[in-house]
Amino acid sequence: MSGTRTDDGSIAAVDVAALIAKYRARNAVIGVIGLGYVGLPLARTAAEHGFTALGFDIDQTKVEMLNAGRSYLHHIRDEIVAGLRDAGRLSATADFARLAEVDAIILCVPTPLTRQREPDLSFIVKTTEAIAPHLRLGHLVVLESTTYPGTTREVMQPILERGGLRSGRDFFLAYSPEREDPGNAVFATGDIPKVVGGDGPEALSLAQALYDGVVSSTVPVTSLEAAEAVKLTENIFRSVNIALVNELKVVFEAMGIDVWEVIEAAKSKPFGYMPFYPGPGLGGHCIPIDPFYLTWKAREFNIATRFIELAGEVNTAMPQRVVEKTMAALSEHAGLALKGARILILGLAYKKNVNDTRESPAFTIMEQLEKRGAKLSFHDPYFDAIPRTREHAQFAGRPATPLTAPALAEIDAAIICTDHDEVDYRLLVEHCRLVIDTRNVCARRGLLAVNVVKA
Repeated sequence: MSGTRTDDGSIAAVDVAALIAKYRARNAVIGVIGLGYVGLPLARTAAEHGFTALGFDIDQTKVEMLNAGRSYLHHIRDEIVAGLRDAGRLSATADFARLAEVDAIILCVPTPLTRQREPDLSFIVKTTEAIAPHLRLGHLVVLESTTYPGTTREVMQPILERGGLRSGRDFFLAYSPEREDPGNAVFATGDIPKVVGGDGPEALSLAQALYDGVVSSTVPVTSLEAAEAVKLTENIFRSVNIALVNELKVVFEAMGIDVWEVIEAAKSKPFGYMPFYPGPGLGGHCIPIDPFYLTWKAREFNIATRFIELAGEVNTAMPQRVVEKTMAALSEHAGLALKGARILILGLAYKKNVNDTRESPAFTIMEQLEKRGAKLSFHDPYFDAIPRTREHAQFAGRPATPLTAPALAEIDAAIICTDHDEVDYRLLVEHCRLVIDTRNVCARRGLLAVNVVKA
């Protein structure tokens, strides 16, 4: 039992046991702030498991689409959104005053880096400030955005407590790192265990009760900071291992060895090895960004994160290597210089089979090619035109090139940046003069030809 003093000095109690029972009975209303690649799947999953989900977003277009029963994410179909809307389980709003209607408030907002490669917590801060005026007794507030250990306690908690309510007594604060993998056909939101840390045992119990009703299982940890560290550990693990295979690719290529063949053979070992694959660079909101959150925080303790920073250097260098391989292949196979060459970028998304371009290495490759005088076009089955991005706004609006035999005949080289399944790679190989394959997709499909160069 928790509580706070009212104006007459009495204690207004928060019945934690009753709140837990409400979550277990799925009678609670779940508010999800930020309806992007993390927030919308979470709201959808909560609604599918019997909760009422109310989404909040400052993007009025998203709000209107969801309330009209339409989805803006490729991997969530319109009929799913429409069905949940019609059942009264899912709706959206831009009005933060409606936070008074919800029992739990879950933040799924971006945590990018600044131009100086330092954490940008502006979205967390602004969202928390928007929540604070509407905070009430019994509210459970959960941060899911990836960040450095200490953010929930040191940044969010003071803002939420400005009005006099106290964490662990009047409202309850928790952290549960998102583990969303857009386009994953095996593990959807509800199939992935949820790590949960709380500001005190009651906050942890409430957060567990909530997520137990949404996902396959919960994994409690002892503190907010431990939960925050889990997400960074997961993504740093991936970043370091991807950097390792990217470096091995360079080394083995110099020795005349195909790194893809080596990885395929190595992964036959049933223990002590986990396959990671090289590529044109890191993309997505997590792996290119999250490691630097820990690097920044480690400086506070005078600790150098050498592994993390070295991995970042290796992975950041990969787009440049793709450009260099393209230059060499054009010269060797076509007798052409990069300046003036007609280059088709195949795939803008950072990973296959999604319409997500966040931090995609394709844009860095395009930028470097264009600086060297190449004439660029692109094709991606998920985009009719290049969407606007923060870092590469100069490309926004350029129309896609159709993947047809006549169009490919006009191209000097195509660079496969993303190995979408919805691409006719045979057509590409048969009609394009030169194919630079950064994903080994041609070999995987048996399309071995002299005009295919691995990069």
